Amino acid sequence: MIAPLHADGQVRLVALVDVHPVQDEPAAPVPPGVQVFTDHRAMLAATRPDVVVICTPPHTHLPIARDALAAGADLLLEKPPVLSMAEHEELSKALAATGRVAQVGFQALGSAALTALTDALAASRLGTVTGIATVAAWQRPDAYYARSPWAGRRSLDGRPVLDGALANPLAHAVMQCLAVAEALGGAPQWPAAIEVERYRVRPIEVEDTAVLRVRFRAGPPVLVAVTLAAEEFVAGEVVVTGETGQAVLEYPTDRLRLPGDVATRLVPGRRGLLENLLAHRADPAGVPLIAPLARTAPFTALLDALRGAPEPLLLDGDLVTAVGDGESRVLHLRGVVDVLRRAVERGALPSELAVPWAAPAYRAELTD
Repeated sequence: MIAPLHADGQVRLVALVDVHPVQDEPAAPVPPGVQVFTDHRAMLAATRPDVVVICTPPHTHLPIARDALAAGADLLLEKPPVLSMAEHEELSKALAATGRVAQVGFQALGSAALTALTDALAASRLGTVTGIATVAAWQRPDAYYARSPWAGRRSLDGRPVLDGALANPLAHAVMQCLAVAEALGGAPQWPAAIEVERYRVRPIEVEDTAVLRVRFRAGPPVLVAVTLAAEEFVAGEVVVTGETGQAVLEYPTDRLRLPGDVATRLVPGRRGLLENLLAHRADPAGVPLIAPLARTAPFTALLDALRGAPEPLLLDGDLVTAVGDGESRVLHLRGVVDVLRRAVERGALPSELAVPWAAPAYRAELTD
């Protein structure tokens, strides 16, 4: 993403940092003269960058971000930005103290299709909205969980990691729903309570399958139904139901169907988060950030609430089938896509749908 901006002079890539050797991406080789470091502090001291992009394990975000802010850099920070509200508040204070800004890597928030959906809601094309839901069904092979020591972990070396489906690979599905709730309420909506069922088909510490219901102090609830153990692929759909119609946004592909549409249509024009950050730096008053840290506070509040949930229920035996072998092996949870779609259709948890393998939900109240 940086390469074309570097090529046309919008930015100059000055350094890369990785604990492993940096390998060229064939479509975007490292430009000549770019320094490579294995420690971010050495890079900050040597290059004094204006913008730092942080794409590191979630539990390392805060300390690296603190160092980059202290060095005078603005941030593009991968999601999840932080793992608790305490960390969120600490990072917010660091931004205020340094006068810097942080854009969070929820790139689907830059979708023109999302804007078209929220515009339709503002125009009352669905009438009063009664429910917001999302379904996504992906597959992850054994190699996904073997790629790093923190993959699939709840904690590592005493530090929270929370690398479950809700917090990391399918976090965009959660955030898109929160963005719809924000559009309806006119401001980011604070979760009041959660109910969640979390499952796993492997010996990991976090969920690969989950159904989460979020209630707010006002407005319709959100239901998130996701899996990484699907028999069939569902890219990710946000379903908004109103009294007079329903809208479906396929958020990874920017495809949208509104009431009255005969088919799902592509809505082009996604804004890049790095380009938006650069434009904001040039004109802070005229160009707002798409995904400032403050906008992601409700998402982090959900992570905070999930920290208290018990270990996900292990599903095995005849419920699970294996396809492939070695690092390419994928485990499928039988019938999970049907369960997730029914959950979205009814706004219900699997245990409320009499799914045989479902377990009682974990419930938590949230405070402001």
